[in-house]
Amino acid sequence: MCPYICPFMLRVTYKIVVNTSARTLTLYKDGKWFKSFPVAVGKPSTPTPKGTFRIKNKAANPGGPFGARWLGLSTTSGSYGIHGTNNPSSIGKAVSNGCIRMYNDDVIFLYNTVPVGTIVQII
Repeated sequence: MCPYICPFMLRVTYKIVVNTSARTLTLYKDGKWFKSFPVAVGKPSTPTPKGTFRIKNKAANPGGPFGARWLGLSTTSGSYGIHGTNNPSSIGKAVSNGCIRMYNDDVIFLYNTVPVGTIVQII
């Protein structure tokens, strides 16, 4: 046992806040702003669900329209996630079927940074 603060004992905590009106995803590290990203959100007929969820799974190169990475959310109805896109011109718009789309470089950064279990608050 380390008598001092050991680097392996320090646990970083992350939280994601998605603001659907501003179309931004903000990443907090240990309760402080860390980084923000532009996103696309659900269109009016298929809105992004609001609430507090957790990242329940992650997948690299999920294929199809999901871009480079997938981070699944623990929603109780439907299958929603944060993912990349094969249509980068959609970022900043309300055009998805409820998922949160990010530029592929941004979602790769997020995927490599946050663990499964990270809290995602959608407002």
